[in-house]
Amino acid sequence: MAEVQTIGSYGQTTLSAEQRNKVLRNTYALLAVSLVPTIAGAWLAMAMGLDQTLFKSPMLSLVLFLGGAFGFMYLIEKNKNSGAGVALLLAFTFFMGVMLSRLLGWVLGMEGGATLVMTALGGTAVICASMAAIGAATKRDLSGMGKFLMVGALVVLVGAVIGIVFQLPALMLALIVMSLAISALFMVWDVNRIVNGGETNYVSATMALYMNIYNVFANLLALLGIGNQE
Repeated sequence: MAEVQTIGSYGQTTLSAEQRNKVLRNTYALLAVSLVPTIAGAWLAMAMGLDQTLFKSPMLSLVLFLGGAFGFMYLIEKNKNSGAGVALLLAFTFFMGVMLSRLLGWVLGMEGGATLVMTALGGTAVICASMAAIGAATKRDLSGMGKFLMVGALVVLVGAVIGIVFQLPALMLALIVMSLAISALFMVWDVNRIVNGGETNYVSATMALYMNIYNVFANLLALLGIGNQE
């Protein structure tokens, strides 16, 4: 079948239906694989007690998270068309697992912590599957949604820094809820981009969906942990 390429509403070169399906299949396959390093990173960090070190230094955790995450994302984008991009993506998910250990260790230290983690996993699966289904099925043009979500993510980031510096629990709780909502909407937008050919590289697509799932789980787990303390 000859390749059919047009310019889509996302301002990028889109692919034929066959090519879009291939990108989607490769994305979901790599996404499944990327969860393994995440689990390994979180387990290793907790086994080494690194989660306690991160928990005691929230500002250090934030700096490490932002520096490491943005550094990895830059390198992945630079190498997304080669095997190095896949290797960097898996290294990135391992790093994200290490950073997640702080939250996991805190929740698992609570009474019924394991149940809270499983509840967060189940909730993440339901939320992300529902948002992905909406993103794949909707016929609406969601291209303008990205700017709105980017602004929201920036507000959350700035607010998180303020909340940590000035120790504002109420602000942090509001930001967790806001971040959860934004991450869920990002799932709709990103899946819609992939389905409509706005994202043509499965490594970049995987990284985007991975961050959505990671953030939904982390924020949902944080909410459950805070609720369990009350």
